[in-house]
Amino acid sequence: MTQNYQHILALEFAVNEINKNPQILPNVTLGFQIYDSYMNPRWAFCSAMHLVSPKNIFIPNYKCEMQEDLIAIIEGLDSVSCQRIPNTLNIYKFPQLLYNSAPLRMDDTQTFPFYQMVPNEAHQFRGIQQLLLAFNWMWVGLLTAEDISLEWIEQVVVPEFAQNGICFAFTEIIYTAGIGDGAIQIWTRIMYCKIMSSTANVILFFGDSRYMLFLTGVLSMGISKDANENSKGKVWIFTAQTELKSYGNTLYMESHLEGFHGSIGTAAHSKEFTGFQEFIRSKSPLSTEGDFFIRDFWASAFHCVFPNSALLKLSGDNCTGEEKLEDLPEELFEKHITGHSYSIYNAVHAVAHALYDTYLFKSKHRRRMEGERERSVQPWHLHHFLKQLSFNNSAGDTVSLDQNGVIVAGFDVINWNAFPNQSFFRVKVGKIEPQAPTEEILTLNEDALVWPRGFHQLQPVSLCNDPCHPGFSKRKKEEKPFCCYDCIPCPEGKISDKDDMADCSQCKDDHYPNKAQNSCIPKVRTFLSYSEPLGMGLAIGGLSFSSITLVVLVTFIKHHNTPIVKANNRTLTYILLFSLLLCFLCPLFFIGQPQKVTCLLQQMTFGIIFSMAVSSVLAKTITAVLAFVATQPGSRIRKWVGKRLASSIVISCSIVQAAICLFWLLTSPPFPDADMHSVTGEIVLQCNETSSSMFYCVLSYMGFLAIASFTVAFFSRKLPDSFNEAKLITFSMLVFCSVWLSFVPTYLSVKGKYMVAVEIFSILASSAGLLGFIFYPKCYIIVLRPELNNREHLMRKNYGRSISVPRFQLPNPVN
Repeated sequence: MTQNYQHILALEFAVNEINKNPQILPNVTLGFQIYDSYMNPRWAFCSAMHLVSPKNIFIPNYKCEMQEDLIAIIEGLDSVSCQRIPNTLNIYKFPQLLYNSAPLRMDDTQTFPFYQMVPNEAHQFRGIQQLLLAFNWMWVGLLTAEDISLEWIEQVVVPEFAQNGICFAFTEIIYTAGIGDGAIQIWTRIMYCKIMSSTANVILFFGDSRYMLFLTGVLSMGISKDANENSKGKVWIFTAQTELKSYGNTLYMESHLEGFHGSIGTAAHSKEFTGFQEFIRSKSPLSTEGDFFIRDFWASAFHCVFPNSALLKLSGDNCTGEEKLEDLPEELFEKHITGHSYSIYNAVHAVAHALYDTYLFKSKHRRRMEGERERSVQPWHLHHFLKQLSFNNSAGDTVSLDQNGVIVAGFDVINWNAFPNQSFFRVKVGKIEPQAPTEEILTLNEDALVWPRGFHQLQPVSLCNDPCHPGFSKRKKEEKPFCCYDCIPCPEGKISDKDDMADCSQCKDDHYPNKAQNSCIPKVRTFLSYSEPLGMGLAIGGLSFSSITLVVLVTFIKHHNTPIVKANNRTLTYILLFSLLLCFLCPLFFIGQPQKVTCLLQQMTFGIIFSMAVSSVLAKTITAVLAFVATQPGSRIRKWVGKRLASSIVISCSIVQAAICLFWLLTSPPFPDADMHSVTGEIVLQCNETSSSMFYCVLSYMGFLAIASFTVAFFSRKLPDSFNEAKLITFSMLVFCSVWLSFVPTYLSVKGKYMVAVEIFSILASSAGLLGFIFYPKCYIIVLRPELNNREHLMRKNYGRSISVPRFQLPNPVN
């Protein structure tokens, strides 16, 4: 793979830079040997054994050449080799520096037998989580290599993702060991169908470049003439272990990279260091000595042939050596420094600085070592200084390792752009800082992102189902992953103002949900006011009826000596009319914004005044009945008939109601209050009665008086009309009782200011019933038929009836 040649150039550049700098290792020359792992654990182990063997002789653990001392090992192994070979080399205590990601394990704090020149890959998953959350990708697929710890995936990755609401549509493992060519063809077809048929538009891939080869083959299934042209493709997310490379024609099928267009990957942080581009431009097979890779690379990259080339399968024109590396496309050779090459460069400088510190330490303690045999620097001497390593490289970055031997650095976020001609280039679109707070781990330039072509540069959506819009909440689907859910409307009185709310929430007390139940609207403060039609109408009605009552009272006072006024106790008539006048004015306490005084007076004045009016009616009825009974010969009741009895009834009945109201005031007086919940969208300013039982006690007592009046009047309704009002009182009390019996269910069924309006209406209607049925006939006679308002007419009318009532002289007390 020609892209990997940059790793060699980075190694060579770093070594040359150190050897030319007398400030780093004076009188010491660094050299290097390169061994290939061939992406095979057995070959990698064989190469490792060559490191501890004499030059050109494979005899492990035998050393005979003092001038080529092995001081450190820089490794870039695949996952399988990375878990085995370092332990073998660790026997010799060689410092081992890893320039690609370490294998994932359950305990990411475990100390590995090497120094990691790239950040711990486990830390980048916090950044990947933030990346998924930033784009609201909650439904993703997962492909993982067979040598990645499945235990780590199941017990670390999946739960951490789940805590952030991310779940996996599928989890598939890529196997390579023991699979023949035919089985791989079948496997790639099955895998392609599974990936493309999934509703997840985002796929996470955990694996290194060795597995990337097979993944490229999977996507090659879809890049054909008969492929579904309407397919949007998938957004691939790669970890730092993976590098997108052009593999050419693989052993199994033709490689295609177009399916990875728009992919997002993480890579170890890199930065261009001074002089590297000039070093690349200076490379040529004609002018470079000692580079055993350049001829093979040159032939593969420029598709030409050198005489006596070992690459027998290549064909083409002869290589001139005058070709330029900068002319090669990115898919063959990346000119900009990659994360792995940057890590190799830092690894070489780390070894040089540790070696320098070792020599410096030995020179400072030379006196203490007098008498001892001078000993040369050994590989294990570097460990102490590598653990305390800190220096600035030529790119201006600080290179230091933590207590676990892992470099303190972040990751770059890479966006890959691939094209049908197998060319591609990468763009840095962000970075991941593992040491930053959770909300600041990921920094992303979304405007620079390029998405797969099927999405037409619109941000892809990867959800199990459409999101729940505001006004709805989520409900989990049975036997489905937790991020698959149904959307149900918010219950009445609750809202959800964001997508995918787990539950609806209540508005504040002074707000209420709008019709769509996706926001809260401030409630309107309301009360029964004089400015609105309802309040104005009730106020005018009360004043009108009070005016009529006043006219009736003046009329009765003006004609106080007429028989119709004298009948049935003139004093009680005046008390009743005055009580009705106050009853019609009583609603004025109920209209307008509630105040402390009005709240105290509302129910109290209503209860006492109405009790006075009803007790007056009761007294008139009882007095009339007793008057007729008293006229019978030998009756002993005559002594009870008079003003004293009537006044006693009115006063005693009113005192009982006043006592109930006084007890109410002393125990739990009403006060101004704001009802937030009764009426949707309104804050009802009202008087809080504090005690419903006391309110209904007032009504019940008033009802008791009304029923008593109605009962007495009903049984005495056939007495002569000229001497009593029993029939009129019967009809008036029937209206009165009907109004207040219908008041209770109506009052309980309405809310807000309409409760006040219902009570006012009941007050006016019942009072008007008393006024109309009792006093209208009398006013008619007094005003319009005065000729009928005389004693002779009344006596003649009543005694002309065929009823068994004895002749008698009406006693004076009744007048």
